[in-house]
Amino acid sequence: MSYPLVDGVPLFGTRFTKTILTATTLAPGAAFGENELTYMEDTWLSQSHVGTHLDGLGHIGRKDCYFNQIAMGKYITQNNMTKLGLEHLKSFATRGVLIDVVKVLQQSGKFKGNSACKKPCVDKGTVLTSADLQAGLKMYNVTLREGDIVIIHTGWGDLFEQFPAQNATYNSGEPGIGKDAAKWLADQKVVAVGSDTWAVEVIPGEDPKEAFIVHNMLITDAGIHIIENVRTDLMAAEAARTNRATFFFNMTVPRAVGMTGNFVGIDGIR
Repeated sequence: MSYPLVDGVPLFGTRFTKTILTATTLAPGAAFGENELTYMEDTWLSQSHVGTHLDGLGHIGRKDCYFNQIAMGKYITQNNMTKLGLEHLKSFATRGVLIDVVKVLQQSGKFKGNSACKKPCVDKGTVLTSADLQAGLKMYNVTLREGDIVIIHTGWGDLFEQFPAQNATYNSGEPGIGKDAAKWLADQKVVAVGSDTWAVEVIPGEDPKEAFIVHNMLITDAGIHIIENVRTDLMAAEAARTNRATFFFNMTVPRAVGMTGNFVGIDGIR
């Protein structure tokens, strides 16, 4: 459920990622030993919040107040954070629950798509409510449990897969959860919320005076991780085929000391 990390994928703002083959011994005379061993190495230059990635608890705050009322200004160095870094996380192994809001909105007659998508996708600016999420759960007879990870399929990830042709469209906005849905998810005590979008929350937001307010509600207030750019289409198709929206969710997180987020590997197992 992770997209391959490759040059050219859509990136938010000024973020960047670049791979460079930096060492090779294929040149004549460069091999080592009588066995003529050769090798290759590469360098990955990247910001941490690119591709399919996890937002750590040190990623988002309100002024100097971060999760658990931590005054983060006391705990940062030139290189990293000394609190709330990814090194404190273990692998995530829990029940995943897929919510297909494409089907929800199609069945309710509220679906509005985007012609740039090759498959049905919910258009940018569409606010997903708690009622929409609950309708998606009811569709597959699922009740959320404490400790679940919720994965929301909007179809917007189809534009990610068309990189670089649709990068500008993908980054121009997105469908996503609003404040009502964020509060409801926090009340369910889920541990993470992910989607096939670059921010999980609706963009443009509901209130133009607020910046990424759902990030504050989930990460800062509730300690719920956000997972962005998740590949959801395969699990959505599997849920439709089997009439089952739950699966074993396994996510490995690099123990990157003091980092605010990082690329993650996600497996959805049925």
